[in-house]
Amino acid sequence: MGGASLYLRYVVNCLRAQMLYPTAFMLRFASQFLITISEFGGLFALFARFRHIGHWQFADVALFYGAVSTSFALAEMTSRGFEMFGPQFVKTGDFDRILLRPRAETLQLAGFEFGFTSVGRVLQGLFALAIAVHLLPIDWNVARVAILLWAITGGFALFWAILILQATLSFWTVEALEVTNTLTYGGVEAGQYPLDVYAAWFRKFLLFVVPIGCVSYLPIASLLGRASITGVPSYVADLAPCAAFIFLAFSLAAWRVGVAHYTSTGS
Repeated sequence: MGGASLYLRYVVNCLRAQMLYPTAFMLRFASQFLITISEFGGLFALFARFRHIGHWQFADVALFYGAVSTSFALAEMTSRGFEMFGPQFVKTGDFDRILLRPRAETLQLAGFEFGFTSVGRVLQGLFALAIAVHLLPIDWNVARVAILLWAITGGFALFWAILILQATLSFWTVEALEVTNTLTYGGVEAGQYPLDVYAAWFRKFLLFVVPIGCVSYLPIASLLGRASITGVPSYVADLAPCAAFIFLAFSLAAWRVGVAHYTSTGS
């Protein structure tokens, strides 16, 4: 069985197991949607009071919000094995079993648990995108749709990379979760707004250290015709999500170093 077929089998089995308890599944699905949609309601309330933030109106920020939220929800839904890696695999010694199987450990962890209830978060992100598309007075041609999808794909790769780094830190300490949460959940919150509303040092951090701005701020500002605000040419802004894949390659290299230094718990 090829890697893609095996991953699909993992997904099907996860769905079958979760649907054994349909009431619990629907309650988790509904709660995730309602909690996250209330966050978007907070964004609407902010703009209802202040009308604009810098150069940006509600519809503009809704596009940033929806793209980043969708990217993160998709990454969270498909990377539960890495998100729970420290307590679930290193602390218990279950990673030994992963290493003994004749498949790549990244594939096994990616298929460990597919979070179908996170579809509620995905729908919240898509809802914000739909609101933005409806309100924005721009022509949604093929090029603009492609840039938006490219930004979401880059965000997906970036959040995957951050979660892999979180799992890698667990080879040295399983208590590192809160450190990386500042990059995952903190990065989501920061990326949902245009970076020019932040201090200069923070913008540089989100562009050159953890490139969240490269997958949201630069391409979406270009899509909205605001590339001049970012200070980079439009063609550079459109290519900026490539930084997420470079960051993902770095994370996978760090992961391989972590695996090489793994010491079993002896269980």
